[in-house]
Amino acid sequence: MALVDIQVPDIGDFDEVGVIELLVKPGDTVKAEQSLITVESDKASMEIPSSHAGVVKDLRVQVGDKVKQGSVVLTLEVAGAAESAQNQAPAPVAQAPAAIKTEAPAAAPVAAAPAAASGPLEVRVPDIGDFKDVAVIELLVKPGDTVKAEQSLFTVESDKASMEIPSPAAGVVQELKVKVGDKLNIGDLVALLAGAAAAAPAAAVAAPVATASAPAAAAPASASAPAATAAAPVPAHQPGTPSAGLPHASPSVRKFARALGVPLDEVKGSGPKGRITQDDVQNFTKAVMTGAAQTRASAAKAPASNGGGSGEGLNLLPWPKVDFAKFGPVERKDLSRIKKISGANLHRNWVVIPHVTNHDDADITDLEAFRVQLNKENEKSGVKVTMLAFMIKAAVAALKKFPEFNASLDGEQLVLKNYFHIGFAADTPNGLVVPVIKDADQKGIVQISKEMSELAGKAREGKLAPADMQGGCFSISSLGGIGGRYFTPIINAPEVAIMGVCKSSIEPKWDGKQFAPRLILPLSLSWDHRVIDGASAARFNVYFASLLADFRRIAL
Repeated sequence: MALVDIQVPDIGDFDEVGVIELLVKPGDTVKAEQSLITVESDKASMEIPSSHAGVVKDLRVQVGDKVKQGSVVLTLEVAGAAESAQNQAPAPVAQAPAAIKTEAPAAAPVAAAPAAASGPLEVRVPDIGDFKDVAVIELLVKPGDTVKAEQSLFTVESDKASMEIPSPAAGVVQELKVKVGDKLNIGDLVALLAGAAAAAPAAAVAAPVATASAPAAAAPASASAPAATAAAPVPAHQPGTPSAGLPHASPSVRKFARALGVPLDEVKGSGPKGRITQDDVQNFTKAVMTGAAQTRASAAKAPASNGGGSGEGLNLLPWPKVDFAKFGPVERKDLSRIKKISGANLHRNWVVIPHVTNHDDADITDLEAFRVQLNKENEKSGVKVTMLAFMIKAAVAALKKFPEFNASLDGEQLVLKNYFHIGFAADTPNGLVVPVIKDADQKGIVQISKEMSELAGKAREGKLAPADMQGGCFSISSLGGIGGRYFTPIINAPEVAIMGVCKSSIEPKWDGKQFAPRLILPLSLSWDHRVIDGASAARFNVYFASLLADFRRIAL
């Protein structure tokens, strides 16, 4: 056994660089070219590899130390210095003459890299967390396809999540070793990749290795260029400030993340100054595969256009894919722009908000008689007063009495609003929209009716501006002109309640002496149970119905 001092090679035009990470410890067995420490300048970070295989005897540096070319990093115990110098891959450091014989031929190791590159690259399953026998559910390439580095090759799925396995390099798919339905584990051979591009990542690391064990006179000139090349893609990092480039992680961690398809900018680092470690990447991968976390890309794909969302986050079965044409004639029609937008919003609201709906009835016999009389008196004005205008005024009064209904959730805080903007659902040929009557508390029934007519007209013509549909506090969805009895309206987030009304009908009601015909309006109040409780909802509905039964209460 012999002791070899591993030194910092020529790392380019840098005087001193800081040690930011120790990748090995005394007693560890290391391979040739295995990374030992990570250093960082104000421009880039890079890893210092080992020139030999052996056992780490002792470390000569610690995190925070400053090192430069020639600084001793650690002492390595190798199996015979002379034999090691001839058989190991060329070293990235210029060793002392006593430790390494410089006359050892360098040509053979240099040729070994291209030889490896000429053959097919074996693509294997990377470490995807603590999972066994994950199933192949989709093949994304076929033999003969040209692929780029990090391009997805196939998709695997556990009982919790699915993940795409990327290619470690660019090349041509020579052979696929898997098929849909196969069960895979870490390290399983999945494909053979042909093409010289497969050796490119290794070449960037091996380049300084091939020149460092040459005679000392040639080493500085040849070793510095590859070192600068390896460092160039790594952007500067300033902890505590937003980074315009890659997250704070060493090259080996970046490579590891690429192999797993992990977006580093979504991983929280646990190392010094928020540095991302290999454990952080592994833990993130396990969290995604178990369903405990979700990448931004997966979240963006969640409300997929497959007929109602994939339900990935809810661990639901995938949406069924059916060839409807085999059962009979079909035709396809694109959803309108309004339905695409409103559909995604409604799906989110229904899934996120814990809805509860209370049903009640309002006796609007006297109010309807008053409305008819009012329209006769104002016939020349051209403004037709609808029952919905009275309901908007009733909603304002109810929101004032029950302010938690005029609120929105913001994290763990409740935003109570001191304004009263009431939205109403308007049916159009292209879908449902919700224009908003602003400051309804400051307007009379006739003015509200006029604004409703104008907004509904703009809605039918597709001329509503975004401002016409923003700022609502509470919404009313009326099916009175169509029919129905009760329904469950979906809350229009970020509001916390919505009132649904159906078609009124004449019903016999006992007045204490006899049954009398009364005009009854069905009410359906949906409310967010995170903000409102059942007792408050019942009181709101009863109060709202009482206002419609005797509109004089509005003045109280």
